Amino acid sequence: VGSEMCIRDRYIPISVAMEDFQLYMEKAIPMNPEAVMGLVGQMFERPPLIRRPISEISIQVEDPDLTVPAAQVVKQILDQRHGNVPDFEIVIPLELLRQRQHTQRIFNIVMGAIAGISLLVGGIGIMNIMLATVTQRAREIGIRRCIGAKRGDIIRQFLVECLVITMIGGLLGVAGGIAAAQAISQFAGWKTVVAGSAVVLSLGVSISVGLIFGLYPAIRAASIEPMEALRAE
Repeated sequence: VGSEMCIRDRYIPISVAMEDFQLYMEKAIPMNPEAVMGLVGQMFERPPLIRRPISEISIQVEDPDLTVPAAQVVKQILDQRHGNVPDFEIVIPLELLRQRQHTQRIFNIVMGAIAGISLLVGGIGIMNIMLATVTQRAREIGIRRCIGAKRGDIIRQFLVECLVITMIGGLLGVAGGIAAAQAISQFAGWKTVVAGSAVVLSLGVSISVGLIFGLYPAIRAASIEPMEALRAE
């Protein structure tokens, strides 16, 4: 179609070719005249191909950039042949692919937002637990400060404890995810793949959550004055 596009190959179903172009398979022909006349009648019972409606036409172009222009040209031709009656529909796979990518992008954004909210809630929970721990271990902090521990040592201690908690949670989450993937594969029949990069990323996120939300309790523990900590019950 046009100067840059041309139709080189045309495909039709094998059943249509066999029936409309008399491409019949080799088979035994009965010798009685009645059967022969019946076979000839069957050949001409169906109307010619040009008189029968076409349910679908598939067109393929070599250059994907010419998909939309080719569809526009085909639409103009069909409009002229059909008298501008909108009794057909042109489906462009490229547009369907873009729509699918857009839907997948929205799905990824929604899932990312849900994961972000989950991490935020989990981080706030860890921070509250560590703040309660700081309050309960005030005397321990005061004793360590009195025997020579610096504020940096207190910060590192609580950060390590927070990292251990989040690392254990991350390992439990990875184990649960792998077990869930295997269960889905076994019972639902879906093929699931657990990528090593996903495992590393999940553990990295767990460590990051521990560092971010454990930093404030560690700083608060290091800022406690030794004398006030020793007087704490």
